[in-house]
Amino acid sequence: MSVPSGVVVVGASAAGLATAEALRRKGYRGEVSVVGAEPHLPYDRPPLSKQVLSGAWDPERARLRTEEALAALRAEFVLGDPAVALDATARTVRTASGRVLGGDAVVVATGLRARRLPGQDGLSGVHVLRTLDDALALRAELPESVRLVVVGEGVLGAEIAATARGLGAEVTMAGPQPAPLAAQLGPMVADLLAGLHAERGVALRLGTGVTGLTGQDGRVTGVRLGTGEVLPADVVVVAIGAEPATGWLAGSGLRVADGVVCDSRCRAAEGVYAVGDVARWEHATLGSLRLENRTNAVEQALAVADNILGAERHYSPVPYFWTDQFDAKIHVYGLPSAAAEVSVVEGDPAGRRFVALYREDGRVTGVLGWNMPKQARLRRQELVEALTPAL
Repeated sequence: MSVPSGVVVVGASAAGLATAEALRRKGYRGEVSVVGAEPHLPYDRPPLSKQVLSGAWDPERARLRTEEALAALRAEFVLGDPAVALDATARTVRTASGRVLGGDAVVVATGLRARRLPGQDGLSGVHVLRTLDDALALRAELPESVRLVVVGEGVLGAEIAATARGLGAEVTMAGPQPAPLAAQLGPMVADLLAGLHAERGVALRLGTGVTGLTGQDGRVTGVRLGTGEVLPADVVVVAIGAEPATGWLAGSGLRVADGVVCDSRCRAAEGVYAVGDVARWEHATLGSLRLENRTNAVEQALAVADNILGAERHYSPVPYFWTDQFDAKIHVYGLPSAAAEVSVVEGDPAGRRFVALYREDGRVTGVLGWNMPKQARLRRQELVEALTPAL
């Protein structure tokens, strides 16, 4: 395989930037273009629901690299001009302004789009949180004592609820799961999270779905539950998940199914790769997989850079993510689930400092550390060993 003379990276967040940086570190001297839908220089997303939303960080602090570091990459950054079409055969990308960029390789790193509730776009005071501008817009509406309803009890919803409560807002969390992250982490950990949020003053209205919003004079006034009850709200955050940003790939020839479908090398077509939240690839032991987290974005970018340069590298990581909520720092390795058998192997859940192993069919499938990051990382080896035989 010949080294490409030019690479076009579509997506200017963590995955896209990490791909460009990895190419340069590995000695690639060809042209690199990075296309971003937002006008901002590349920034980090995990702080948006915590440090940026709370005001502890200025927006500039969330930048992934300084302007000097970006200039040293010798890459062209095309920002504020989203990609609208891809010709996978010709490996050309067309942007909203009509510009066409081409290369011998294209990397799709367009990430996710936040899901929305029907009718929310017609009401002020209703927010999603995916971008820096989203975080700043929500922060501006969170003075002390504002009534905030968070629709969604996953990682993002729980983090937003914790941050807003720390700012003094009156926070209610609503959603169909019985406790925060129940489907992802199982009842034991979810119940501990529910207790933590309740102790800190978050009102939990869980176990029933949200059917819509109420409003008056164009402003949101409440959230309607499946029971018919309406939760009063001055501000609402919709955190009901996200979907891969693949609409711009219609007619491209790429296969899209809850992400850009790739082989084990993260290759979607000849000379076309996908990386980060938008990529669905074949993991050697876990099968078809798509991961939505910061760590995967960077690790997968390294594999994609290797493969662009001809390494033919299979990508088979141990999945990992973390979440910070109030004083709980939770680190998760593998793919835990509500169906798994959970055993505490270090510490004590009552003291909210422990490590738990998740097992299914006798095999370790996940490791979770609650305020024990070092110990959880050491236990990760048991998960690696569980995956190794099939590698």
